[in-house]
Amino acid sequence: MPATLRVLTGDDLGFALSLSRGNGWNQTSGDWRRFLSLAPDGCFLAEKDGAAAGTATTTAYGTALAWIGMVLVHPDFRRQGIGTALLQGAIRHLREEKGVACIGLDATPEGRPLYEGLGFRASWDLRRWVREAMDRPAEKIAESDGALLDQHFELDQTVFGADRRELLQSLAAGSFLTVFRDDGSFGFCREGERASYLGPVTAATPESGIALARDLIEAAPSDRPLFWDLPDGNHVAGALAEQCGFRPARVLTRMYLGEPGRPCDPERLFGIGEPGLG
Repeated sequence: MPATLRVLTGDDLGFALSLSRGNGWNQTSGDWRRFLSLAPDGCFLAEKDGAAAGTATTTAYGTALAWIGMVLVHPDFRRQGIGTALLQGAIRHLREEKGVACIGLDATPEGRPLYEGLGFRASWDLRRWVREAMDRPAEKIAESDGALLDQHFELDQTVFGADRRELLQSLAAGSFLTVFRDDGSFGFCREGERASYLGPVTAATPESGIALARDLIEAAPSDRPLFWDLPDGNHVAGALAEQCGFRPARVLTRMYLGEPGRPCDPERLFGIGEPGLG
């Protein structure tokens, strides 16, 4: 019997969190709740033989661009076409129900052939950098009295390539560190399941990106690992990661189905939102 898809609900979050934890991913229960709040009809659960088998999420940034994330299949149901069914359901939802022109995702090397088979094309690579937990205390920076303003949203739309105002507001509210600059640059740091997470960081200039990232790194808790996902094309950010004691851990590929209306600018992206969100 083939798998069936239905909308993921709050009652399914225990299963969803167990999947991401089992795969060593960094999403918390709060992250899963964010996926649901941003797309209450766009997150999916696959069921087979009456049992929960897999998940997929979608996040639409208007009709120009949407993101697919959290494509996870329980070990008991792998190699049965469930991942493909979830992706096809997510794509169908975004195209037919939301009218989205372009769909993006960040692919692992293992998942890339599946995505290519569905028509996704590689755009650029990104790399996870990891700073391990340290014994020294963090250097506390001054509390930010800033907030997200129109200039921040406008810069982010230019750099990321789509309007993700609702997501940014949610991420800012859920972050323990937020830094804003007068030129529209901003950056966040938040809790993760395995490590603190640095991002998104959107910069008007490389100089602002360096200053933002340094402030966030210095103030992040030192007793936990710190994850930082960076475009390979941002050589300035990569060099800073090495200087600050990060090591490269894994590579993902940003892929698109359809053409982005406004291409992303990796050289001013000093930290992505996370692989599940773009």
